[in-house]
Amino acid sequence: MSKRSPSPGFRLRRYVLRLLLGSVLVAAVVVGGTAVRVWQVARTDDRQRADTAVVLGAAQYDGRPSDVLRARLQHAKQLYDTGVVRYLVTVGGRKQGDAYTEAEAGMRWLISQGVPKDRVLAVEEGSDTLRSLRAVAAAVRPRGWRTTVLVSDPWHSLRARTMADDSGLVAWTSPTHSGPIVQTRDTQMRYILRETAALLYYRVTRAPADDIGTGLG
Repeated sequence: MSKRSPSPGFRLRRYVLRLLLGSVLVAAVVVGGTAVRVWQVARTDDRQRADTAVVLGAAQYDGRPSDVLRARLQHAKQLYDTGVVRYLVTVGGRKQGDAYTEAEAGMRWLISQGVPKDRVLAVEEGSDTLRSLRAVAAAVRPRGWRTTVLVSDPWHSLRARTMADDSGLVAWTSPTHSGPIVQTRDTQMRYILRETAALLYYRVTRAPADDIGTGLG
């Protein structure tokens, strides 16, 4: 007795199932691979000499840097003090009602810590990473500054570097490993997941992704 061939409906369902499983597998590989890259770049502290160190903005309170921003500023000052960079660039605008921009608060802190005023440039623009880096690129080109080290939190490094490259900057990363964002494994894992989602969103849309996962703390 010959076997009955599968019905067209059965073949269609099998094809759809295989397509769905393949899509899930590809998505898992993409997400997992991106998460691994976020983790790898977070561990990279590239201290080759550069013209500038760009301190990506974070919250400030009436001109006083938050703990997150201060950790970035301290790291950037160390790069300056050890001769890795010749200039420091702070970046970030102000929220409604603020008297200071993030860039100004950062600049004031660096000067108060002994960095000469003519060695600090405040780029007082940008409400997200992409806009901030575009503003930095526009500010440093006329000064002939060609290379930069990005200073941010470890998990933010890969997305920041990707956006810097797209903005025309020649950039590498030297993240801070102090501050509240890197204190516990739980916090680190949450930020790795956040940055994985934000980077994938940016790669698909070319739009800022800073608001993704802002409830993580």
